[in-house]
Formats: sequence, C-alpha cells, structure tokens
Amino acid sequence: MRICMIGTGYVGLVSGACFADFGHDVTCVDKVPEKIEGLLAGRMPIWEPGLEALVKHNAANGRLKFTTNLAEGIAGADAVFIAVGTPARRGDGHADLSFVYAAAAEIAGALTGPAVIVTKSTVPVGTGDEISRILKENGAPEGTTVASNPEFLREGAAIRDFKIPDRIVVGAEDERAREVLREVYRPLFLNKAPILFTGRRTAELIKYAANAFLATKISFINEVADLCEAVGADVQEVSRGIGLDNRIGPKFLHAGPGYGGSCFPKDTLALLQTAELNGVPMRIVSSVVEVNDARKSAMADRVRDELGGALDGKRIGVLGLTFKPNTDDMRDAPSLALIKRLQEGGASVVAFDPVGREQAEPMLPGVTFAADAYAVAAEADALVLVTEWDEFRALDLKRLAASMKGRQLIDLRNVYDPEDAERAGLSYRGVGRGEQRG
Repeated sequence: MRICMIGTGYVGLVSGACFADFGHDVTCVDKVPEKIEGLLAGRMPIWEPGLEALVKHNAANGRLKFTTNLAEGIAGADAVFIAVGTPARRGDGHADLSFVYAAAAEIAGALTGPAVIVTKSTVPVGTGDEISRILKENGAPEGTTVASNPEFLREGAAIRDFKIPDRIVVGAEDERAREVLREVYRPLFLNKAPILFTGRRTAELIKYAANAFLATKISFINEVADLCEAVGADVQEVSRGIGLDNRIGPKFLHAGPGYGGSCFPKDTLALLQTAELNGVPMRIVSSVVEVNDARKSAMADRVRDELGGALDGKRIGVLGLTFKPNTDDMRDAPSLALIKRLQEGGASVVAFDPVGREQAEPMLPGVTFAADAYAVAAEADALVLVTEWDEFRALDLKRLAASMKGRQLIDLRNVYDPEDAERAGLSYRGVGRGEQRG
C-alpha cells in the first residue's frame, strides 16, 4: 500500500520505517528541512536501538522516502498518518493540538483523491471529529474519512513493540477506513496480533486510559516503597509477591524516582483536562500526578539525608539522565528535578549518560558532564544512580569507592545488592529497602 507519514519524530519515524519493512511504500514528510536532510544522509533525529539500520535498509530498497513536500508525499496515498507532536500546553495541561489541526488543513488541500486520514498522535477524545470537520471545510475530496490508530510504543523497545504488538487499536466510523487499516496491518496477522476495532472516540480514550493506568501502578509502588522503608520491608520482594498474581502482573511495579518521558506526564494531565471539561472527577489519576511530582523532587532529600542534612559545597555524581534506558529522551526526566534541587541546596553536580548528553546539556546549566561513570565518581561526596542503563549494572564498586571523597551510593533504581555495595566500601541506600527488624 502507499502510505504517507506526516511527522518524523519518535512515533512517525519508527512507524514509517516499520511499515516500509512490511513492504509498503512509505513517504515521511516533515516541515523541518534539517531533519529531512539528515534522514536523507542517514542521520537519525532520535536515538532508538535498531532504528538507524532499519531506516537505511528500507531507504536503500526504495520503500522509504523523505521529503518536505507534502503534496509529493500524499500523492496516491491510501492512508495518510498524522504523527505530529501534541505537547501539554503551558499553564493548563491541555494537549496542544495546533500541529494536528494544521496538518489536517494542509492534507485537505494536498489530496487529489479520497484517502483515509489516520491519527497516530496521542489526542484527546473528540479530536477525530474536529479533524473530519477541518478536512471537509478545507475541500478534502469526497470519500475522505478519518480513523484513530493510537500507538503503544515503549521508547527503547519501539521497533519490537511495533512488529510484535500486544494489540492494534483502530477507531473508525466506516467500513472503508477499517478495510484500509486491515490491509496496512495485514503483515502482523501472521503473528496473530489482535486487532481491536472500535469507534473513533473509544480508540482515542483507550490510549489515555492505558497510560494513566500504567502511571498509577508506578505511583502506587513508589508509595509502597516509602512504607517498606518505614516498616522494614523490601519493596522488591513485595513487588514480586503481588506481581505474581496474574490479575496484577509484574510490569511497572519497580520502585524508583518517579515516571517521566514523552507520554505519561502529558497524557495523565490531558486525561484530567478531558474529565474536567466533561464534569467527571478522576480522583485516582489526579493523585497519581501529585504523587509523581512530589516523588521526583523528594529524591534530592534522600541525597541530603545521606550527607548529614546539608548539600552546600558537596560534589554529587549523577549516573544516568534520560527518563529511562535506551533512549536520549529527557522530557520530564526525574534527573531534571533532582539536579535542580541539588543545585538549589548548594551542591555541584557532575553527570554522565551514555547517549543523553546532547539533549540534556541545554536543560542542565551548571552541570559538569563527565566521560564515563568512573569520572563521575572521582572526588564525589555521593553518587546517585538515576537511570538504570545496562552499563551501570556491573560497575566495579571497589574502584568507585576508592575514587570517591565520600562513600554514599544512592541507588534510585535498586540495581545493586546492598551487601555487595557495603563489602566494596560504600554506604548504600536504595529505594524501599527498609532495614529488616529482628
């Protein structure tokens, strides 16, 4: 099939490359010339494992093209996917749909025949209705229809998630849209990927509800971790104990410094705004947001406590800056709130992230960036592990301890065994690992 992907950000580029790998003819369109020039030269605008090889392979085989010319990208397309950003609006948390609506208006003017316009961006309930209105108002050809096809990609595992999905959700109001999207995703039927057809508004809500539920699990286990510390229990064993219940499951039950990234923070806020506009209180989701915001800031208090109650003049090493491993995404990363609080307390911060420095540097003024984990530890009063990159899982703890000025290791991801750290000469503090009481 002929597919046009509007937007070459995280969702658009991964989706376009995977569709091309299925054998479809895909053209990705973006308004930013530098991004298209980079992609034509084989440079990726984002860091995602396996993406560069996938893009280069399909571009070389002629199935994946890039352009800034919308009319060129849309020409003859069976499906046009909108995959532009929908950031949270400053001040009120509403999803900013200006890019989505602008794309819809331009698509209407560029179409030469009917097509299925598919919203891949995460959008509030009712956005598809407004896109449909904009298309009609701007002269889209008769027979053009709108569908919702939310993405469920985890950064760091996006290609696998696209090719081996838990489910494919399609929200459509007519059979033509359903048939086109069946054909688009037909290669996945070989893997027996379940495809769920719903109404358009239902599909839009599924995405927000899914992310809000996962965010709830994270905030829940973080509060349980605090209780574990108070009563002398181990949150990792608690997580395993409740996660083995198949009604609950083990995923997203890892205590830490709070959630961040491009989805959970903005999607929970957008869901709350939708609920408020419709007069429906969502007290659980509201509490989840409050717990998470407080959680990220409170991590600096742990560091201060380990340093005897004062940060002034201390040198703090930070391992990992991105909101999770295997991505360079710094959006709402817990490290941002942590480092800001440490600096406000008078500490100097030196940090290292395997791939996140380019994105992090303009967001973290005053931070010294080191070449590796051991350089971060040198002369540090305390070392804080924030992002659980694989290369941080087997560090030489004795070498770290020998190079540090202090001995505090604050492990916000519970990567290390406390006894191993203590034997290496470090004073260890994890999350939710209360001292066992006899």
